[in-house]
Amino acid sequence: MIKTTMPRSLLTRVLLLLCMTNLTFGQTKPRARDLGVPFEGTPGAHNAITDVKGVEVGHTTLISGSGKLKVGEGPVRTGVTAVLPRGKESKDAVFGGWFALNGNGEMTGTTWVEDSGFVDGPIMITNTHSVGVVRDAVIAWKVKRGSPDMEGYWWSLPVVAETWDGFLNDINGFHVKPEHVFHALDTAHGGAVEEGSVGGGTGMICNEFKGGIGTASRVLDAKSGGYTVGVLVQCNYGRRGELRIAGVPVGKEIPEHPAYGEDVGSIIIVVATDAPLIPTQLKRIARRASLGLGRDGSYSGGGSGDIFIAFSTANPGAASPKGIHDLKMLPNDQLDPIFLATVEATEEAVINAMVAAQTMTGVNDHTVIALPHDRLREVLKKYNRLAK
Repeated sequence: MIKTTMPRSLLTRVLLLLCMTNLTFGQTKPRARDLGVPFEGTPGAHNAITDVKGVEVGHTTLISGSGKLKVGEGPVRTGVTAVLPRGKESKDAVFGGWFALNGNGEMTGTTWVEDSGFVDGPIMITNTHSVGVVRDAVIAWKVKRGSPDMEGYWWSLPVVAETWDGFLNDINGFHVKPEHVFHALDTAHGGAVEEGSVGGGTGMICNEFKGGIGTASRVLDAKSGGYTVGVLVQCNYGRRGELRIAGVPVGKEIPEHPAYGEDVGSIIIVVATDAPLIPTQLKRIARRASLGLGRDGSYSGGGSGDIFIAFSTANPGAASPKGIHDLKMLPNDQLDPIFLATVEATEEAVINAMVAAQTMTGVNDHTVIALPHDRLREVLKKYNRLAK
C-alpha cells in the first residue's frame, strides 16, 4: 500500500490521471487462449474488434477511494469506453442494426438506427447512471471538432449503452464527467485493446467473477470472402453456477466467493465487420451474438439488459445526402460464415474479459474475485479440454 500526505482531492485527481494515462498502452495481460482455453475459428492479428480496419477503441478508467460508501465521494470504480467505427477522424456513418435480447437496460439512439439503418458517430459504453452525461459529452465533442454532419446540420443522436456497476462503484455520485468522455474519444486507437477492469467495464461483474471489457475477432477463409468480424463486450451478467467455458461447467467447479447469487446484471455487445452488409442483415448479425452468450452459459435473466449493435465499415459514403449510391451487399445465402464468426467471437470476448480482470474491492468493502487462472486450467484439464 502506498502512503501519502497529499490532500484527498489532489490524490484523487492524481490517481484518475494515472488511470487515464495508463490506457494509452496496449494489452499486456494474459488472455483466454494464453491459458489454454480451446476456441474455434481463426482470430485476426490482435484478436480484437480493431482487426476490422478503421475501428478504434478508447477507454477512461476511474478508480479512487475505499471503504464505506459516501455518495459523491466514492469509492469510485467506473469509467467509459468508446468504439469508433471509422476512427475519430471520420464523419462517415456506417450501416448498422441493433437487437435487444432482454430489454432491462439502455442503448440510446437506437430508434434512429432502426429507422435510418445508420450508426452515425461513436458507440459509447458506461454505467447506468452516466448515460446522460456521456450522451451530451459526445455531442459537445463532435461540435468542438469542427464542421456539422454530412447533411450540413448540427444534429446528433449518439449511441450510448450501459450496464450497472453499483455493487462496487458509487454509482449515484456521478463521477463520469465530460472530460472523461473526451479522453476516451481522443485517445481511441487501433491495434491491441486493453481488457478487463477498464473503461466502462471497470466496476462490472460477470458470472459473479470480476468482469468488464473483452474483445475477440474472427477472419473468414478465402472461400467465404476473407472478411473480418470483431466483437467487443462490456459484460456484467450471469450467475456463477451457469458459467461454461469451452463447454466445461467452470462455474460449478469454482463455486467459492460468489458475489450475490442472482443474475442482476447486463451485457452490451458491439459487432463490427468489413463485410458488405445492409442494415437488415446487420440486425440478423446482432441477433447471433445471443448464441455466443448461450455458449458461455447465459440464459438472459429477467433483470439483465442484453443489448447488441452491429455495423459494417463497407460501403463508405452511403450516408451522403446527395446522388444515387451504388452499394455492395452479400447475398443472404452467404451469411452463414459471418453468423458463425459472430457467435465464436462473442463467446471468446466474454471469457477474455474475465481472464483479464483482477480482483476488486469497492463500496462498503464489497469484493469480487477474479477468475483464478490456475483453477481454470485445472478444470479444463479435468474435462480434457486444456489446449496446452
